[in-house]
Amino acid sequence: MKPNGCYTGFVDRRSIRYRRWSRPLRAIAITLLLLLLPIAGSPANAVAPASSASGAHVYLLRGVLNIFSLGLDGIAERLRQQGINVTVANYLSWESLAEEAAAEYRSGRLRTVVLVGHSSGATVLPDMAARLDQLGVPVKLAVGLDSVFHTSLSGHVGRYLNFYVANGAGTAVEKTRQFHGALENVDVGGLGVGHLTIDKSEVMQQKVISEIDAVVFSRARGTAATQKQPEPGASKQSSAAPVTAAPANQ
Repeated sequence: MKPNGCYTGFVDRRSIRYRRWSRPLRAIAITLLLLLLPIAGSPANAVAPASSASGAHVYLLRGVLNIFSLGLDGIAERLRQQGINVTVANYLSWESLAEEAAAEYRSGRLRTVVLVGHSSGATVLPDMAARLDQLGVPVKLAVGLDSVFHTSLSGHVGRYLNFYVANGAGTAVEKTRQFHGALENVDVGGLGVGHLTIDKSEVMQQKVISEIDAVVFSRARGTAATQKQPEPGASKQSSAAPVTAAPANQ
């Protein structure tokens, strides 16, 4: 049976009207969607804006061979997501990095210096901090992750935080009479980390990032925060005698 001509014409007219109305409606919908996208991409719990971290730079120093300190790369990526300038390098680069930081500081582009090192990278942190002090660059925070050689501090460092595994190859850090700042030695062996995993542990990475954020974004730190009790498995020492340990494979 052939379709009724009148019925077909009625459907065609409705289709034409629908297309005429649907085009502008579709354009309006797309415009509204594009306008709403920036709002959807800016949640209330977004990270701090990059501008607030533009004057800070975190230098992360790997250990030997660059293959056993890859946890520092994970820390670096999370810091970059917060807009913090980051350099990841082998510990042998500490002298050249200190010179670069000094040049940036003199230019006014750099205001906050943070140092982080694992294994041999942690061993050279006191040397880099002392060199920066000689160059007139203040170090706000230095975080060492399980240096396997005995080290001592001199110069000015706002806060030096040394995480080490006392029942492994790690050693505590000592301060000399020439050191000005706060030193904390924290044994984290009870947290289930070792020399090769301390930089990759999610718990330790979060500790390091939280300390950096507190400095870079100038978060308020009350007395309770500076004198908090050690977590289960971690012991904090205000000073420590040298710990003799044979160098471990790094």
